[in-house]
Amino acid sequence: MGKVSGFVRLMRPINCAMMGFAVFVGAVLANPQFSNFNWLNILYGFVTGFTLTAASMTINDYYDRAIDAINEPSRPIPSGSVSARAALTFVFVLSAIGFVFAYITSVLCLVVAVISWVVVVTYVTVGKRSGLPGNFLVSICVAIPFIYGSITAVNQVPLSVLLFTLMAFLSNTGREITKGIVDIKGDKAEGIKTLAVRYGEKNTAVVASLFYVSAVSLTPVPWILSLVSFWFIPLVLVTDIGLVASSALLLRDYSRESARKIKKLVLLLFVVGLLAYVVGVLK
Repeated sequence: MGKVSGFVRLMRPINCAMMGFAVFVGAVLANPQFSNFNWLNILYGFVTGFTLTAASMTINDYYDRAIDAINEPSRPIPSGSVSARAALTFVFVLSAIGFVFAYITSVLCLVVAVISWVVVVTYVTVGKRSGLPGNFLVSICVAIPFIYGSITAVNQVPLSVLLFTLMAFLSNTGREITKGIVDIKGDKAEGIKTLAVRYGEKNTAVVASLFYVSAVSLTPVPWILSLVSFWFIPLVLVTDIGLVASSALLLRDYSRESARKIKKLVLLLFVVGLLAYVVGVLK
């Protein structure tokens, strides 16, 4: 049971489910009237999003095993509950499942899935040490499922999807920058040039807050362009207020523990933002 639990923890199922749900959100944003909605394609898209995210989480832990031995020694690989070789095999199995389901959805979906996988591999092998460019690569991976879902539904990417994709990119970049504060000790030891390592926690908190506020500043646009209904507003206000509050808290206290709490809170706020868009387009 301990080994099974280790594999589950490697996958980070909540993150995987969020990416699978993001595919569904992308499909709903692209086709909110559910006309000619291909539910089988959406199911395949969810499986692809889930498994490729699980693969990316696992390969990230594989390459991070030395850093995690310092920052997060209880993680499955450094703790010994899953061997490095078993984790790498798990990556290939998860990736194969994701690509198969992408292919049976459409060739274009397979292309997008492969691009996403290349971005992941680029990040974990070379991008992570670059700091901010690596943060951007992670955010691209977070944003791609919405585009993927749109393609599964209507074979194109309309404005509503593009706007939410940009918001997801900005808010997640803020979260990744915040995470750099949490991991500063191990990153410094491994020579990873995050903003926190290069410029210190205080300056990093400022940059992270700018990304959070940038995401918030875009939220009125869908309403102004009549892309969403009134019901979008209450939920998105929760996200907006939460992100602004998170920014204020981070600027006031940019310690490692504070940053850890904020990055977890931002993940929850991101879920609320997803729900806001789903509710808003179902007008």
